[in-house]
Amino acid sequence: MMANLTITVDDQLLRRARVRAAQLGTSVNAVLRDYMRSWVGGSEEQTAAVRALLERSERARSARGKRRWTRDELHER
Repeated sequence: MMANLTITVDDQLLRRARVRAAQLGTSVNAVLRDYMRSWVGGSEEQTAAVRALLERSERARSARGKRRWTRDELHER
């Protein structure tokens, strides 16, 4: 279940926020929801996903091989 939240902001600020959100392909609502989620410490799903990723990386049997990359090679375009 999701709750609704009403906030009061300046009209011009809201217009600018809507434009910025549109440029990013999102909504002001989604930006605020994501910000609040990160502000309170993230979601349980994110925490579980990070934990699972770290566990998998510990179990990984891959190696980097014999190739050695220089800094310049890594940043070549």
